[in-house]
Amino acid sequence: MSDPSSVDRPVVTRIAPSPTGMLHIGTARTALFNWLYARHTGGTYLLRVEDTDRERSTEEAVQVIFQSLKWLGLEPDAPPVFQHARADRHREAVQQLFEAGNAYRCYMTIEELEAERTKARAEGRAIRSPWRDREPPTGSNAPFVLRFRGPRDGQTVVHDLVKGPITFMNKELDDLVLLRSDGAPTYNLAVVVDDHDMGITHVIRGDDHLSNAARQSLIFEALEWAKPAFAHLPMIHGPDGAKLSKRHGAQAVSEFADMGYLPEAMRNYLARLGWGHGDDEVFSDAQAIDWFDVKDVVSAPARLDWAKLNFINGQYIRTADDGRLTELTAEVHRGRGVEVNEAVLARAVPLLKEGAKTILELADLTLFVLKRRPLALDDKTLGQLNEETLARLSRLRERLAEHADWSHGALAQSLRDFAEAEGVGMGKFGPALRGVLSGGAPAPDLASTLAALAREESLGRLDDALSQLR
Repeated sequence: MSDPSSVDRPVVTRIAPSPTGMLHIGTARTALFNWLYARHTGGTYLLRVEDTDRERSTEEAVQVIFQSLKWLGLEPDAPPVFQHARADRHREAVQQLFEAGNAYRCYMTIEELEAERTKARAEGRAIRSPWRDREPPTGSNAPFVLRFRGPRDGQTVVHDLVKGPITFMNKELDDLVLLRSDGAPTYNLAVVVDDHDMGITHVIRGDDHLSNAARQSLIFEALEWAKPAFAHLPMIHGPDGAKLSKRHGAQAVSEFADMGYLPEAMRNYLARLGWGHGDDEVFSDAQAIDWFDVKDVVSAPARLDWAKLNFINGQYIRTADDGRLTELTAEVHRGRGVEVNEAVLARAVPLLKEGAKTILELADLTLFVLKRRPLALDDKTLGQLNEETLARLSRLRERLAEHADWSHGALAQSLRDFAEAEGVGMGKFGPALRGVLSGGAPAPDLASTLAALAREESLGRLDDALSQLR
């Protein structure tokens, strides 16, 4: 059998989530790798919503899929395909299998199926229905399912682009149900038909689907359709090496968005989970597209590393458009019930963004500029404002009032000159000055704090504190 990794057709990849909940970060990485490979090869990247589980699939979850992919910048190249809407086509393929002798009617009752399952488990083989080689009863109205008549012996080899060739013994592959007794198509059958009809050339998905690759390969062969190349991605584990769970923190794409991560940073970070280009940590989409090949994905599980994610996100915040950062930060403030002066925030963001690893941290760092005068001083600041410090801040206020140049560099130099003239270190007045200017909120270095507040606001906050405590 030839290796299916060499596909002569233009590359077509797909992401196929089920709308039964949030879009998991592992599914997001799968979408990214499908998108990167399609872009790398000049191919097409598609979306299929696998909504055959009608009891668990919801319209809300469908919208979550769309919104999450849009936020990540991984929207498909064509309108999505809904698997449930293609049920008639799936039944048509089953009829083709049945007419070719590759499917049969199985009349096993629930009790008989359970007994066969117990026997098969004891004998170390897959379930085999007695109806596989038995003629159906004449004129019977008993319910039945349609099962796939797979090979009893031999082996099926999946040439996986990530894990290499994997051999499955056919005796361990059960005659899976293709159509349920109510006529509903099952998952593996629907996936094969949809992948064929959508022209999918590469099935890139999580390795929890690895056993499905063998079953689906047999269905492809029975229908005499060209098989796609398979690439099964390793799972994402938590920092402790255990399977990712709620105890490790965020799992859904929406949670990462709410935590203040930028989509371009998430794409960069997710690309590094199981794939990489040398020692490069931060790279553009264009670079990732140029470098990415699914064959280079490692087979070992990847670990979610929060410190690295924060580092990468911080790098993207430093280079992001200031207007966009201002809008994102304003949204966070409003969500926290803070009144936003966008002009003031826009002045502060460029000066303070280098200290933030997430948008939430940038909101924390910019809160002090949005406080309204007069500020209520916190106990720590009040404790620092003794008579000596108040006198020193009064002299500093007069020096600052003479400044026409309110740039960060000029202010930093002025503060150093003042400390030298006073014959003290910055520690003698810096903490109190920061408290007076910020009202106890987080604030950056003093020069950045002054520059972010601008001249009049800085002097006004100093005046307020000095007049209250004299």
